[in-house]
Amino acid sequence: MLGCLAAVVLAVTVSHRHEDVATSANGTRGTVPGSSATAPHGRSADGAHRSHRRTGIPLDLSAHSTTDASSIWVVVNKAHPIRPLDFRPVLGIVRGYQVARAAAVPLTRLLHASEAAGVGFKIASAFRSYAYQVHVHDALASSEGSVAADRVSARPGYSEHQTGLAVDLITPAHPRCDLSPCFATGQAGRWLATNAWRYGFIVRYPPGDQAITGYRAEPWHIRYVGRPLAAAMRAAGVTTLEQALHVTGGGYR
Repeated sequence: MLGCLAAVVLAVTVSHRHEDVATSANGTRGTVPGSSATAPHGRSADGAHRSHRRTGIPLDLSAHSTTDASSIWVVVNKAHPIRPLDFRPVLGIVRGYQVARAAAVPLTRLLHASEAAGVGFKIASAFRSYAYQVHVHDALASSEGSVAADRVSARPGYSEHQTGLAVDLITPAHPRCDLSPCFATGQAGRWLATNAWRYGFIVRYPPGDQAITGYRAEPWHIRYVGRPLAAAMRAAGVTTLEQALHVTGGGYR
């Protein structure tokens, strides 16, 4: 089943490459009135001091919001949808794909470094609008059923891709493991796990943490959080954003 799901995901995400490029070139951000400034249940309110004692991360964890959709530390998972639901980040373009402007230069540097190392990544998916995530999730649900779709694809409004900070990478030269668990054991997956932090990214869904992140391992899915946090997580051995920022995770509420 995983192979079928991967094929569907790759088909719908790669076709997404140039969605709304004209809008991204203008750098506009979508917001709607009435979005709540109160932190959802189970996560820290904006500006509240969060201690690093439980994780050993020597950073001021109130430096960035975990609830503001435009923050590089925003946590979007099955417990915490993005707010507002029609949020659009300020976007830049990296190799034809839209990403949040904050992640554009670091992602470009990561891609260049991977090429120098002989890996050769290609972006499979980056920013997805709410409307496009409806398409992605519905395609999976139609093909494999809603339960299977929820295991590997976020429901609309619950996808990190809508922040523009998440990117899925593939390796055209070695496509057998694209969007598959074996990506982790190949040259590309090993390089990414070892070096993503240098460019401010983390591998967002590591093996063994599904109960926290809500998703099975996705060694190809990286998330920009900035180099200070990425480096601190690596040094402390903290593998999930939920643990690092003291935000609840797991399944849909």
